[in-house]
Amino acid sequence: MSTGLTDGVGIRYTQWREGDSKMGNRFRTMMAAGVAASVMAIGLSVAVTPVEAQDYRYRAPRTADGKPDLNGIWQALGSANSDIEPHAARFGPVVEMAALGAIPGGLGVVEGGEIPYLPEARAKQQENLKFWLERDPAVKCYMPGVPRATYMPYPFQIVQTPEYALLAYEFASASRIVYMDRPDFEAPVDSWMGHNIGRWEGETLVIDVTANMADTWLDSSGNHHSDQMTVEERYTAMSADHLMYEATITDPETYTRPWKISMPLYRRVETNVQLLEFKCVEFAEELMYGHLRKDPDMSTAYRASGRGSDREVVLTPPQ
Repeated sequence: MSTGLTDGVGIRYTQWREGDSKMGNRFRTMMAAGVAASVMAIGLSVAVTPVEAQDYRYRAPRTADGKPDLNGIWQALGSANSDIEPHAARFGPVVEMAALGAIPGGLGVVEGGEIPYLPEARAKQQENLKFWLERDPAVKCYMPGVPRATYMPYPFQIVQTPEYALLAYEFASASRIVYMDRPDFEAPVDSWMGHNIGRWEGETLVIDVTANMADTWLDSSGNHHSDQMTVEERYTAMSADHLMYEATITDPETYTRPWKISMPLYRRVETNVQLLEFKCVEFAEELMYGHLRKDPDMSTAYRASGRGSDREVVLTPPQ
């Protein structure tokens, strides 16, 4: 009898524990699903919220005229200068540079991932990419233009006054003057760094860049534009040492619609930081004019062996 009673209680206890376990499993499953849904919702809300719609709670220090103080030396990180669209790592143009000369991959800085080219413009970009070393204007030390000057692997400096903002770049010693109090000032001619008219929208410095030369590229992957391109730049302080940079590019001769790039810029904070000279003309002379040499053995093809350079003695590495 006692055995039967014990068995009965044991059976009921076992059934109760099984039911409790199932309820616990369902509860834990529901909790896990809820947490996962919440994380996904938060992630999606962050991912799809455009930069301009985010709430910038940081308020920059003020200049003497009460405007956000963006003065300083800034630099972009990443591989946008190589390719502003998503790209894998690839071989560089100089065999002797090997891994050090390879082009790193990047997630891209174009919103949506792809530039909305017209079909014939995309075909031209692909041809440019194939011959980029011969065609990239920056290889020849031409001024890089806007927006490319911002994300080249060189720092640049912002200097503010009530009437002007000066943006000075280390690469090629390029610079541009932004007119802050002349909204109706029209460009006299097209120029490599464009015609720059600035204004303030709250915490954001907005620069409208027009009269751009068609010769500049957006990167080293052949991404190009026409002389009808206009750029609206936006610089917003995110902290004492970070700016958010956005550029909306419009060019109906090249793209199907306006499109945008965005990236953070970082303040250079090392001691005694300053722009150094990178007057690259002398580095490009052999490439551009080497074929004019009297010596027929010298060519425009530079190699570390000395061919195409101005070395009098070809160096032989030790064995």
